Amino acid sequence: MRWTICLATAAVAAVSEASTLTPPVLPLIVRNPYLSTWLGNARGLPWDHWPIFWTGQEVGLGVLAAVPESDTVYPLLGRPHDSLPSFNVSYPTYLGTTFDASTTNLTYSIPAAFLNNPPLEITLSFLSPITPTSTFRQSIPASYLTVHVSGEFDVDIYIDMNGLWVSANRGNTITWELSQSAVLGKNEEKPLKTWKVKRMVEQLLTEDADRAEWGTLHFTGPPDVQHEAGTSALLRQRFSRTGTLQNVVDGNFRGIMDEEPVFAFSKSFKLKNASSAEGGKASDSVLFTIGHIQDPVIQFASARGNTLMRPLWASYYLSADEVLNFHYYDFETSFNLASNYSMQLEKDALVSGSEDYKDILAISARQVIGACSFSGTPEDPVIFFKEISSDGNMNTVDVIYPAFPWFLYTNPKWLAYVLEPLIEHQLSGQYPNDYSMHDLGAHFPNATGHPDGRDEYMPVEECGNMLIMGLALINSLIYETKPASIWSATGIKENLDTHNSFSLHADGDFFDDTFGGPVSAKGEKQARQWIEKSYKLWKQWAGYLVRESLIPANQLSTDDFAGWLANQTNLALKGIIGIRAMSEISELVGEEEDAKYYKEVSENYIQRWTDEFALSRDGTHAKLAYTWFGSWTTLYNLFADALLCFHIPSKSKTLGAVGQTPILFQGSKTAFVDSKIYKIQSDWYHNVRQRYGLPLDSRHMYTKSDWEFFAVAVSSKQVREEIVDSIALWVNETSTDRPLTDLYDTEGDGGFPGIYFKARPVVGGHFAFLALERACDGKAMEALSFLDDEAARKFPSHIFNEEL
Repeated sequence: MRWTICLATAAVAAVSEASTLTPPVLPLIVRNPYLSTWLGNARGLPWDHWPIFWTGQEVGLGVLAAVPESDTVYPLLGRPHDSLPSFNVSYPTYLGTTFDASTTNLTYSIPAAFLNNPPLEITLSFLSPITPTSTFRQSIPASYLTVHVSGEFDVDIYIDMNGLWVSANRGNTITWELSQSAVLGKNEEKPLKTWKVKRMVEQLLTEDADRAEWGTLHFTGPPDVQHEAGTSALLRQRFSRTGTLQNVVDGNFRGIMDEEPVFAFSKSFKLKNASSAEGGKASDSVLFTIGHIQDPVIQFASARGNTLMRPLWASYYLSADEVLNFHYYDFETSFNLASNYSMQLEKDALVSGSEDYKDILAISARQVIGACSFSGTPEDPVIFFKEISSDGNMNTVDVIYPAFPWFLYTNPKWLAYVLEPLIEHQLSGQYPNDYSMHDLGAHFPNATGHPDGRDEYMPVEECGNMLIMGLALINSLIYETKPASIWSATGIKENLDTHNSFSLHADGDFFDDTFGGPVSAKGEKQARQWIEKSYKLWKQWAGYLVRESLIPANQLSTDDFAGWLANQTNLALKGIIGIRAMSEISELVGEEEDAKYYKEVSENYIQRWTDEFALSRDGTHAKLAYTWFGSWTTLYNLFADALLCFHIPSKSKTLGAVGQTPILFQGSKTAFVDSKIYKIQSDWYHNVRQRYGLPLDSRHMYTKSDWEFFAVAVSSKQVREEIVDSIALWVNETSTDRPLTDLYDTEGDGGFPGIYFKARPVVGGHFAFLALERACDGKAMEALSFLDDEAARKFPSHIFNEEL
């Protein structure tokens, strides 16, 4: 597969019309849990504050522009101008921010020295590419920063970084060097320049305030930039006086804020006498890359015992220098791959939602990938997934679950890579309970499991999640004409034999092979092979649900911040759908008796759930818990019924002999969960919507944005549009000041509800509409069209005060 190569300057045009929302924080450099830098105060001016790590801790990334003709310095990003008290500092006109799924552009206008001359335009373009057709590229822990200039007078650019990229402790001693060694096999006339910065004494596999205390920052520029390492104020002042740097390196290693050492590049753009076809203006650019290299990346209690896991890229290149050299010169290909993803996402979001929905997805995508650390080998690739900000667990099942619509839409293979460490660990016998584990380790980056079985107790939740995601992954492998992700159908199409269903095969240009395929082809073989080796585990989880899901005991659900509760209506539904999913999983591998049993149990349970337990006395909505009369809940687990195609009456079976899906409820328009449940919940959401969205349940006014999208994905178009409008309003007005939270108040200032979730990958749930659009060979949404037959019912206000 090949993509058309374009000029680097196209990166600006690609997102010039891409964004209409104004979120409080925007991603700049976001690749994994430790390379995660954001523009705080994104509604304000970029030079008012330093960029931040996702926790809110400031990091040193400063950018200045100097105009020789006017002897004026302009801050562009961060607060490097604080070091210039006696210099002629002025402020540019900030033209604003645009963004798409992979790119954030900050654009400025710099006035000319003479009033009659037009201003110069500068754009800082940050690219953290999402490349669903190239897992290798996605695994590289580095991002791009391109500085674009356009105008008729000369300008000098300065960029520096400090040691807060490699440690949270400002007192830690760091070391640094400038590397300019040629990479074997490359014929560049001059090698790239790279600053390498790390702690003097690293603490392997250790965090401080969620920051990695091991690993090396690589800040790379082209051969023709000037460089200098030294005290921050001295370098910034020298640049402001001369417009350049001295190409020297301060060798006095010291603490991060001890005469703050910074690592800087400068570049002079000679535009004054340059000719251009663009109306007299000249344009130029310079490309930098910023990477954070760790090896090993994770400690994992694998089947062979505790293992130090290397990064996935290390299977392709022997050294960090080599992979980052490839990364630098791969910019145009990576940019085109990312642009392809962003443009398709925009197209699909507009069809499924609106302009606002398009922007919500654009600010969510990098946040999901920012929790991923790609590891393993091409034969056994894995992703370690951090539960960012809530407690730091590893591969938390009920964090993967809300994120998994993003994986289904973008690359289902990556979902398999996230699930595989959980399956391997539990198959090895290191987890003692008969239900699915909650997470793979109490805190990232140590996936050492819970051999005492005392992980967070939400057994029905996690068993249901695993079974639902397992069948969704199987369905993404086996399809008629429409794959769950359009990118799954690109690449090498050979049916490659391997011991692992999800081994990574790439061509010479690092493009992946296809994932899955039409029925009775590669996909079915991959799916069957995957389930056969772990069938006893899936059956074990389903058995637990048969015992425990119809009337759930007092336990936590994924919304653990809300506390323990027995008889949870929404939780029971997840468990019942999980049992139904096990029927099809059993069918896949020829376990016909099991398939029949789980199908019968799930049908019996869903009838009892509907007729005896779930609904209010007047039948207008689902209760929060079976015995909580007067309560209501957002029934977001209904999404799984449609995603797994259980709602489609008499759907043609692709896996074998259990037969077509009958309609269980008389008069229902859906086959498993009664269509009246879909209808009453859709109407209820219309009535309980608040200024900033749909509250989670009747106990509080807070909500979870991931569950809002799950819930309204299976509601009427009218209700979907209403809730998306409310969420978009919240994005524009929220008082939260960290990377996009998923937990917020639906009234007041839309702020944090006393619980400070931020930057969590669960925003992958915002992709629920798109995952559903492509499910069931593209027929999932069509089967819910009955919800649009009439407008949402309006309830009288007194109904909300009665014990229904």
